[in-house]
Amino acid sequence: MTMDADVVLVFLAAMTTAVTTGLGALPFVFVKRIDRWRLSIANAVAAGLMLGASYNLIDEGADIALDRVLIGILLGLAAILAANRLLRRRDTADIADLHGKSATRALLILGVMTAHSFAEGIGVGVSFAGTPELGAFITTAIAIHNIPEGLAICLVLIPRGTSIWKASLWSIFTSLPQPLMAVPAFLFVQSFEPFLPIGLGIAAGAMIWMVFSELIPDATENASGDAVGTTVVLAIVALWAFQLVLFGTW
Repeated sequence: MTMDADVVLVFLAAMTTAVTTGLGALPFVFVKRIDRWRLSIANAVAAGLMLGASYNLIDEGADIALDRVLIGILLGLAAILAANRLLRRRDTADIADLHGKSATRALLILGVMTAHSFAEGIGVGVSFAGTPELGAFITTAIAIHNIPEGLAICLVLIPRGTSIWKASLWSIFTSLPQPLMAVPAFLFVQSFEPFLPIGLGIAAGAMIWMVFSELIPDATENASGDAVGTTVVLAIVALWAFQLVLFGTW
């Protein structure tokens, strides 16, 4: 296989992982009505999925370089705090058919998940620079992992008024950095690999902040602490069980 063919394969593989993120909207095809209590539970589910994903990111990065992961977590925290401050200074915000506070929250979670995708794109490219078999396994793992991430995004957008198809497209949008980063990471693996733990840490730090600053407080507005806590734990267990069944590991 020529280098050009390899590059096309890497791009198509990473694009596949991006598209699967949109599948997170599928459960909402069967849910016609979301009241305030269900909105709170949706926030709790999103929080659990993001917490579980954050652990995965930190665990993956720690296998490469724990110190760089810790640096990344602090950078992610600083970035999300700065973004949140800038957004709160704006009088109005409009995105994904949402306005005001809901739009601000949507912008934050879309930004967090988009940042997360840069690290995943590098992961796809670096894996294909190893062996095609490793690349195929990592691509499959990320593609399946992206489905609950897309669900987490849709759980924030759809109950607040975004249509199902737009939420699906926004989910895919957050994963577009994956094909954009996979190719250069594949071509210049030695240059990109040292930054992978930092990228994973940045995504994890921002996601953890999002969970405790935005999603959990929203979840407890119309649901009891017991219900929210139970839902968060069950969402984490469901995510890891899903990955364990499919891959034998999380």
